[in-house]
Amino acid sequence: MTNPIPLHSRHHSVLPDWLALYYDRPIELTHGEGRHVWDADGNRYLDFFGGILTTMTAHALPEVTKAVSEQAGRIIHSSTLYLNRPMIELAERVATLSGIPDARVFFTTSGTEANDTALLLATTYRRSNQILAMRNSYHGRSFSTVSVTGNRGWSPTSLSPLQTYYVHGAVRSRGPFAHLSDADFTAAAVEDLQDVLGQARGGVAALIAEPIQGVGGFTAPPDGLYGAFREELDRHGILWISDEVQTGWGRTGEHFWGWQAHAQSGPPDILTFAKGIGNGMSIGGVVARADVMNCLDSNSISTFGGSPVTMAAGVANLAYLLEHDLQGNARRVGGLLLERLRAIAAHVPAVREVRGRGLMAGLELVRPGTDQADPDAAAAVLEAAREGGLLLGKGGGHNTSVLRIAPPLSLTVAEAEEGAEILEQALRVLT
Repeated sequence: MTNPIPLHSRHHSVLPDWLALYYDRPIELTHGEGRHVWDADGNRYLDFFGGILTTMTAHALPEVTKAVSEQAGRIIHSSTLYLNRPMIELAERVATLSGIPDARVFFTTSGTEANDTALLLATTYRRSNQILAMRNSYHGRSFSTVSVTGNRGWSPTSLSPLQTYYVHGAVRSRGPFAHLSDADFTAAAVEDLQDVLGQARGGVAALIAEPIQGVGGFTAPPDGLYGAFREELDRHGILWISDEVQTGWGRTGEHFWGWQAHAQSGPPDILTFAKGIGNGMSIGGVVARADVMNCLDSNSISTFGGSPVTMAAGVANLAYLLEHDLQGNARRVGGLLLERLRAIAAHVPAVREVRGRGLMAGLELVRPGTDQADPDAAAAVLEAAREGGLLLGKGGGHNTSVLRIAPPLSLTVAEAEEGAEILEQALRVLT
């Protein structure tokens, strides 16, 4: 018998108040296909957010659906206490693709858990609880990851198992270095890093950084900044953790991993990933050099990380992405979409900046004529886009005033144009 109480009311009666929902009238998504999803009322939407950058290839991708179904028909769960063929196969492919020499891979169930594991590895390896993190960053919702999150909207406590020092440089167009050239910006950020290291007591364990900040509003430093940081870090033996939860798997178009825009000093010591690799299945993970990964001197397992079903999905999804050159598609279609968005924004005073790379684009909204973030405008455009049949995301710094665009990497040119047209109409609510 159908429960007569509206689903939204049931949500509020049993789930936490801090569990955010989009829209004044939240929608229930019931199914999807390709780049589109449908809600419980039968409305069809072009999905430009992909479950927070997680539906990486396409909704209901037959290759992934088939792999999940076939594996579930054999065995769903075993834990890491037994040999697991899909897990080993996916680990082999990820290790090779990571660019990290002598790589080892550990699978988790989320990006939060992946970053939590990376912090455990780094602090154990370096025998230090001191961590460098970037301002405006987001690394997850566990007790350790909120303590290295430089965004107050997503960090509910100042209590921490870590001593965290925040570094400038991740936001190119705001802050004290915004007026500088790229070269001078990088030099100033390196000087700031050196100053911060002078405040630390003893050896710092690691720098954790997103190559492009996700929740922070798709902000990024000049190419090469983290490579310049790496030179300074190496002088002190400090590890570099690249948080690729949102930038991995070719989403930026130009690179398979975000760290490759900063590769002049080599790959990171530790790389974390999640979201897109499972195309909706719960997969996260850590890649590290063998000496770093193997530094733990106690036993460990994962009950659900690397489960046969999720690993089968990951193997099939990664194969599809590589065989269909979705990184190249992100570069081509994403480039066209960014050009179109910039042309639209040129006629909207409330759009301060259109930024991004590949199929990872952000529109920052401000009060016209000022630099003041306008979260109400972002919320209004989000609602108007939904009414027009387009799902977007939000994010950004101290105030949620950035519209985040991150569709599946199989997005077509026609769909990019369709989405841009809907967004253009939605932005008219600001005029």
